[in-house]
Amino acid sequence: MPDTAPGYTDNKAAHLKRLRRVEGQIRGLQRMVEEDTYCIDILTQISAATRALEAVALGLLDEHLKHCVTNAIHAGGEQADAKIKEASDAIARLVRS
Repeated sequence: MPDTAPGYTDNKAAHLKRLRRVEGQIRGLQRMVEEDTYCIDILTQISAATRALEAVALGLLDEHLKHCVTNAIHAGGEQADAKIKEASDAIARLVRS
């Protein structure tokens, strides 16, 4: 029976911790706008939040490649081709963002 657990299962707690930190950053950004903080200071914090989200995304992508794509390649056939395309599409979305 194939492993259906997400590739990030082993690092789920770490990902959630990072996402909660990003959530806090976003709340901080809202406060900054509400308090009429200087534009450049807000933009600096937006950049930090963006980098934090990108770090989560790259971690998830790495785990997806190591787990889901690797399993699909071992299975072979159309499933492998579909997983490779799916991963390529995800990478393209990350690069465009």
